[in-house]
Amino acid sequence: MQIPGHPRVEIVVPVKNEENDLGPNIRRLREFLDTAFPFPAEVCVADNGSTDATYEIATLLAAELPGVRVVRLEQSGRGRALKQVWSASTAEVLAYMDVDLSTNLNALLPLVAPLLAGHSDVAIGTRLAKSSRVVRRPKREFISRSYNLLLRATLSAHFSDAQCGFKAIRADVARELLPLVEDTSWFFDTELLVLAEQAGLRIHEVPVDWVDDLDSRVAIAKTVGEDLRGIARLMRSRVDLEPIRQKYGRPQILDPRTAMAARVLRFCAVGVLSTAAYALLYLVLRQGMPAQVANLLALLITAVGNTALNRRITFGVRGVEGRWRHHLRGLVTFGIGWSLTAASLWLLHTAVSAPHQAVEITVLTIANLAATVVRFSLFQAWVFDDDAPTIPTFEPPAVLENTRSN
Repeated sequence: MQIPGHPRVEIVVPVKNEENDLGPNIRRLREFLDTAFPFPAEVCVADNGSTDATYEIATLLAAELPGVRVVRLEQSGRGRALKQVWSASTAEVLAYMDVDLSTNLNALLPLVAPLLAGHSDVAIGTRLAKSSRVVRRPKREFISRSYNLLLRATLSAHFSDAQCGFKAIRADVARELLPLVEDTSWFFDTELLVLAEQAGLRIHEVPVDWVDDLDSRVAIAKTVGEDLRGIARLMRSRVDLEPIRQKYGRPQILDPRTAMAARVLRFCAVGVLSTAAYALLYLVLRQGMPAQVANLLALLITAVGNTALNRRITFGVRGVEGRWRHHLRGLVTFGIGWSLTAASLWLLHTAVSAPHQAVEITVLTIANLAATVVRFSLFQAWVFDDDAPTIPTFEPPAVLENTRSN
């Protein structure tokens, strides 16, 4: 039985010329909500441009059944109907389903519960999950799977079933997304989901039991053409989703091993660049100064650049906060790297009185590779870890602190 109170869920049923199915299916839906759905829910029949008796039947249903209302739109388009009704709704969660009730209604609670709980932002029924049970014509199945593969290839979509007529969205999220959705027809669903995913919103998927409506009047060729044009438009689109991402988006959580591998690759790329710069600097400086001095200066110059690049690229640190601390700690790692390369040079010149420059470069490169491992460990555990203990002698002078705060 329902918990009495203001409707927490509004279910929109978009219809156009559905005079035969409307009455029995709305009664069936309303009975389910009254007997098997635990939250207060309202049904809105959105008649968008019917030319038969659909609107008259919907009006009679609204008068007969508590919790059923009707909205009339003169223009057709499922997306237009959903956008208008959802935008004006006062419910917490906004859902929609096709009037043929192809989806088993037992999936409704799993669809909306994560949204009511605040766990997810958008929810969709999927006919393509392994646990879904679907009775569907092969032609429709092929088109659906091909369409979703196309979305993955062109728009990097990760949701599995864009056009299942069984979806829900939190009302606060809808108020942010709906003004950005341009399509007013069948592509509306896809565009809404793509924008939601690009904004970092969480999309919950529910495997559904689905029986295809044999009386479906969707013009497949026309719909495919509109979908292709919609995909092309989204590929060119530059919608500003940053405000929604900041407000609702959730940070991507990577597998720790994947995250570490990506960080190591970025560190190595910076290291290769730094090593090449070091070698060039050493060759230039070596022309007019001893090997140890040239090594020290080349290391010092490249160490500053290496710390700056790793700070931004490898460890994703932005802004000026902690910059001096990071660079000063980076100089400590420079000292360790310098000691390793200096020791290698000392050992080389002890063994060979006048080694060739190519030999010096080889020895120093090997020493730098060893120092790289040490630097990464220190960068990871200390240099960019602001919770790590500081070394008092390396605190920046007050004048630098004042400059940074200004």
